[in-house]
Amino acid sequence: MKTKNLSLVAVPLAVVGIVLLLVVPVPAWVLDTLITVNIILAIVVLLTTMFARKPLDFSVFPSLLLIATLFRLGLNVASTRLVLGQGYAGQVVDTFGHVAVGGNIIIGAVVFLILVVIQFVVVTKGAERVAEVGARFTLDAMPGKQMAIDADLNSGLITDAQARERRAEVAAEADFYGAMDGASKFVKGDAIAGVLIIVINVIGGIGIGMLQNGMPILDAMNKYTILTIGDGLTAQIPALLMAVSTGMIVTRSGAETDMGSTASAQLSQSRMALIIAGCAAIALCLIPGMPKIPFLLVGGLLIWGARRIKTTASKKLADEKARAVAEKTTGTTDTTEDLLAHMRVHPLEIQLAADLIDIVSGGSDDLLGRVRALRRKLAMDLGIVVPPVRTRDNGDLPPSTYVIRVSGVEAGRGSAPRGRVLALGDNLKSLSGTDTIEPVFGLAAKWIPTEMRHAAEMAGVTVIDRVSVVVTHLSSVITNNAGRLLTREDVRVLTDGVKKVNPSAVEELIPSLMSLAEIQRVLQGLLAERVPINDLGRIYEALTLRAKVSLEPEGLIEAARQSLGAALLDKLIDDNKLRVITIAPDLEQAMLEGLRHGELGSHIVLDPNALENILNEIRSLAQGHEGAVLVCAPQLRPAVRRLAAPQAPALPVLSYTEATAAAATIETIGVIRVGTTILAA
Repeated sequence: MKTKNLSLVAVPLAVVGIVLLLVVPVPAWVLDTLITVNIILAIVVLLTTMFARKPLDFSVFPSLLLIATLFRLGLNVASTRLVLGQGYAGQVVDTFGHVAVGGNIIIGAVVFLILVVIQFVVVTKGAERVAEVGARFTLDAMPGKQMAIDADLNSGLITDAQARERRAEVAAEADFYGAMDGASKFVKGDAIAGVLIIVINVIGGIGIGMLQNGMPILDAMNKYTILTIGDGLTAQIPALLMAVSTGMIVTRSGAETDMGSTASAQLSQSRMALIIAGCAAIALCLIPGMPKIPFLLVGGLLIWGARRIKTTASKKLADEKARAVAEKTTGTTDTTEDLLAHMRVHPLEIQLAADLIDIVSGGSDDLLGRVRALRRKLAMDLGIVVPPVRTRDNGDLPPSTYVIRVSGVEAGRGSAPRGRVLALGDNLKSLSGTDTIEPVFGLAAKWIPTEMRHAAEMAGVTVIDRVSVVVTHLSSVITNNAGRLLTREDVRVLTDGVKKVNPSAVEELIPSLMSLAEIQRVLQGLLAERVPINDLGRIYEALTLRAKVSLEPEGLIEAARQSLGAALLDKLIDDNKLRVITIAPDLEQAMLEGLRHGELGSHIVLDPNALENILNEIRSLAQGHEGAVLVCAPQLRPAVRRLAAPQAPALPVLSYTEATAAAATIETIGVIRVGTTILAA
């Protein structure tokens, strides 16, 4: 049988063997072997707990403790059967009864009772309490640990794989301490059972010796009590070792080394403590009647150890000074990995002034938790995986200031003063506070004290907490820069996801017709116009048809937009109405005549004064009619969008075909003319 298969069936076979041990008689030589295995198993478990770096390295211990306890009880039953039935339970029991306690009933009983007291009163009781408290504290600390992991993930300090690994470790730690809380009850029950078993065996042995074998009471007591004590010692010694193992593993802290190395390092950290202890040992030998050699030997070893610590510390200090001099000479202490880490440009980053650090300290308004929820929402809305947002402090920023960076470039800046909330509305003059401009929509606002929040809401003013201000600003920045945030790797991951559910759409397109780079450019173009790319399967099917005709990016983007159909209008229709701004027919005809195609896309060539008037009209209508869309001829749509984007970035530009894709009422709210604006009646 292979080693792997043997390991698979070893424990189940052992449990079945223990059950058989409870009901099937075994010869004395088999009992000797099993008792030996029990003692060695306890020693191995004890040493393993000492060399384990942390409790989770020995996570099987609770289950192993149950099996070992059941094994010892099975041995008690088997040895009791032999002691009472044959008056002999093997050489191991006999040796413990006659040699270990000198064949003396009183000594044996005292030794056994001392072992029981040590195990039950000292070790087991303490281990049970530590396991109970450890389980409670570990479970209480779980939410905080999970939040810390999420914070590190959102700030980019760890990857998704590392976050999953840490979450699994936290869950495993909670499960382990919970299991140890229950397993410690096995140790307590084992100690109680050991006392009851030996009492029952003594009474039963005396009864059998006198009633069945006709032995005098003293002979029966001497024979069966010695054997019972030997049997009890063979069980209690391994039980004591397992109890010590239990106490040792539940009292281990989060050290990264084994117990021996940790204890050696920490006990030798104070040279003065060792010197004082050594002098105290030497002083004790001066007391009349005290043995001189042991105290002198121990005191001398402690003083010698203290001198060794001084020598080692001096050498370490010298090495550190030499290293510092060498680093100063070379002019740098950074490794290549350190430099690469500092050189890395994060896709998204929030820098906070020193007085804004409190918004990432936890609680119901924790910035990191809100950012995590925002990433999930934007992923659903835009169809892309928003990269982790790194959050850090920046002492160079003015007080109450935050900065949002995209790929290392500042994309937004605002303020969020401590102890204040942002008030928006028409009745701001009656509120005391600091005037400001809302960073996303450019509305007049005012930072008011938090205590005035209720009064402001009663006055009909919209009140926003400062974390919501930062998150809303971040959402706007991400939406406006979604195209820049979509990397080649993101496109590959999204494509792999489409391939699992719609393989034909991907296999026909990639790589025979288009590369990932070309697809990335198309998807970036869609995101730049705030078009969600959730329906990638339909987009890829449209690109497959268009790519067979031309790979010109503008045409590919238009084909992808056409494939989405009514999905483009989903968030633009309000109350089954689409509010549109149109272009006057004569102006639209002039635009068509001035349409030119170049390497960077199509553009419109018109008289500069006419272009300036058109831009002014677009800006005016977009500001006066929030939620409206601009419609034009399909041939003009890319060029008009490129013309309108600097004036009204949030103004959607649709073609006539796209505007009529949904069954909604079209309401014209304005017409763009050269030099004049005609509003709908």
